Amino acid sequence: MSAVPDPIFDDARLAAIYDPFDPDRSDLDLYLGVAAEFGARSVLDVGCGTGTFACLLAERDINVTGVDPAAASLDIARAKPGAERVRWLHGDAGSLPPLEVDLATMTGNVAQVFLTDEDWSATLRAVHAALRPGGYLVFETRDPARRAWLDWNREATFQRAEIPGAGEVETWAELTAVHGDYVSFRHWFVFAADGATLTSDSTLRFRSRTEIDESVAEAGFMVIDVRDAPDRPGREWVFIARRSA
Repeated sequence: MSAVPDPIFDDARLAAIYDPFDPDRSDLDLYLGVAAEFGARSVLDVGCGTGTFACLLAERDINVTGVDPAAASLDIARAKPGAERVRWLHGDAGSLPPLEVDLATMTGNVAQVFLTDEDWSATLRAVHAALRPGGYLVFETRDPARRAWLDWNREATFQRAEIPGAGEVETWAELTAVHGDYVSFRHWFVFAADGATLTSDSTLRFRSRTEIDESVAEAGFMVIDVRDAPDRPGREWVFIARRSA
């Protein structure tokens, strides 16, 4: 993953309000279901962020390792109830210690933050090495044909909330550039308490279905299923791949 995380994840003030602005994590139900479907007793959560999914897994007595390059997000994760049951690692998939887990996950937009083919391939290889033979990788990525970025504007994304410890905060996102597979956007945050305005710039890579299939196969996986994302039906793919022996 990127060695320099976006401020929305690594600025302490922004990391502290990330969860309150995204309280509905029903998107994680699919991943919890996959963990149960394959009987996973150990999981590597790549790009674990503020730790919501890792803690949900730990509640189910699953041995969890969460890795993320954003220290501020990990600080939030470590303070959550049940966080002591998770092994938290600051870094990227390439910095992992020896592991042999049943399942590896990349929830949300994690799979799209790897902008170069080299970084994406290196991450897939690192995950392959961390899985037991026959273990599974599950990740999601948006279908570029649906052009989700057309709705990334202030009108469609504006939110205002009263957040404990932060006061009233307004936030929205604005598209800043589209160059081929690369889509860039800016998050805005306005804190009423002191009038501070903070921004966070991000870029995601929208790979085609063929590109994903080929890159996963080259890293030593076999795609066994591609499912729909229940929170964005028809708008993204959820890949389930099995590690070769």
